[in-house]
Amino acid sequence: MAENEKSSSGGTASSAAKDGWWRRLTRPPKCSMLRISAIGIIGGIIVWGGLNTGMEFTNRTDFCISCHEMSIPFEDLKKTVHYSNRTGTTIACADCHVASSKNPIDYGRKFTMKVLAARDILSHLSGFVDTPEKFEEHRLEMAKIVWKKMKDADSKECRNCHNFNTMDKSKQKSRTVVKHEDAVADGKTCIDCHKGIAHKAVHTNLDPDELEKEGL
Repeated sequence: MAENEKSSSGGTASSAAKDGWWRRLTRPPKCSMLRISAIGIIGGIIVWGGLNTGMEFTNRTDFCISCHEMSIPFEDLKKTVHYSNRTGTTIACADCHVASSKNPIDYGRKFTMKVLAARDILSHLSGFVDTPEKFEEHRLEMAKIVWKKMKDADSKECRNCHNFNTMDKSKQKSRTVVKHEDAVADGKTCIDCHKGIAHKAVHTNLDPDELEKEGL
């Protein structure tokens, strides 16, 4: 009898111990708001830091021209005043093709431009422009895409460095002053008049109707 009671008591204790262990294992962890906040902040810093590091790495001109066809427009750029000038101010690919490269606050647009730039990678991998001949064949088509993007953004790429309000008109030719004043009055944006300023001037290949539409 005593033996049965002992056995029963031992079994109950063992079962209770097992139940207690299982409950502890399956019980949701207790997290205070402070702990949750700390985990969220640390996780956010890690994610943001990783994205920002990747963004800055892919903004480098060396990265851009690692696709050999991109060296073609880069050679165009090197012949212009935007690359070599009396003040020694040189722009990189991202300064014009990632509209917010000079504005760390406008991160959303910068990320959007990076996503859109994935088309260049696809063009490279598919062999769409993998030779100088193919690049020249599609140059005007690609330029139109960039012109439209810049126009839709009110030439934000240009305005990262240039501003109508801070231009010293006394150092401009009279014709330039008039052109800029007319552009402001007509609500025009930089790219409307300054196509071909950093790369080969393919806008001259537009047909007459397109030239008239562009006001060229």
